[in-house]
Amino acid sequence: MLIGEVARRSGVSARMLRHYESLGLVRPAGRTGSGYREYSGEDVRRIFHIESLRAMGLSLREIGRALDDPGFTPADLVDDLIRRTRERIAAETELLIRLDRVHATDPAAWEDVLQVLALLRALGSTSAGTRQRAALASVDEVPVEALAQAALGEGDPYVAGALRWALSRSGGGGAALLAEGLGSPVAAVRERAVRALAEMPGHEAATLLRDALVSTDAVVRGRAALTLGARGEAAAIPVLVDMIVAGSNDTDAADALSVLAGDDTAADRIASLLVGRIGDGTTGQPARGRLTQALAGIPGATASRALADLVGDADRAVALTAAYLLRLRGDG
Repeated sequence: MLIGEVARRSGVSARMLRHYESLGLVRPAGRTGSGYREYSGEDVRRIFHIESLRAMGLSLREIGRALDDPGFTPADLVDDLIRRTRERIAAETELLIRLDRVHATDPAAWEDVLQVLALLRALGSTSAGTRQRAALASVDEVPVEALAQAALGEGDPYVAGALRWALSRSGGGGAALLAEGLGSPVAAVRERAVRALAEMPGHEAATLLRDALVSTDAVVRGRAALTLGARGEAAAIPVLVDMIVAGSNDTDAADALSVLAGDDTAADRIASLLVGRIGDGTTGQPARGRLTQALAGIPGATASRALADLVGDADRAVALTAAYLLRLRGDG
């Protein structure tokens, strides 16, 4: 077959066929009586092989190796193709996300588009200062999705603080985006999510913090409990008591319990929980000491009676702490 017929049958232009010949990918050995190149059936099959490999994303150089190198290992090339394809998909996905975020700002002019793109690039900068300046830009100019994603991935404490500040002023949608971070397999992401939620106003963020009280992550539970305790939510009390036992932010947890003990009923409930853990045979000595100290911030008769009983405790450190606290309360 002459080149024109091959082009018609294969769908490959004559120009591209000549290019393949110049690279040595196809070498038609036949000649007509007039000296024109004549392609054999094997040449045509090779052209189809070339086109198939091009469709997979191989370069012409790689195609030459694949077809001519007897030591060529297809699996290695396929692995490389998979890697490059994933990178391309990731890049295109990132572009789509960025375009969606620009669209969400409802830009009225190209200047608005360029401004949003500049801020999005700045949020992804390797410079902490650049990221912080972008976070502190007008919240109307930075899409909330971008702020939430940046907050969940930010390791610099100053930039993270700026991002949380921006999110707290960004309006609706931020809490739901941060909630996805609470379920992350990465502990640092879960912690960033709950810290950001703790600074967000509104019913949705508060609901998510209440849900976080039963998280399997102790850090998430603790941050949620401290925030809700400071807001006067009694649902945080059991987690705060657990924090004192565990010695995790126990001073802050005790302070939160004292805030929650604002009426006689709440004070008696908290004191009873603390006393119950002190008397629990599985509670170790350091934890018993912390629980005793926590009774200092709980008003009411239940806490006073508990301290009076603890003056005679077999653990001298607990007994001395109880006696000291009773004197401070004027009960000793």
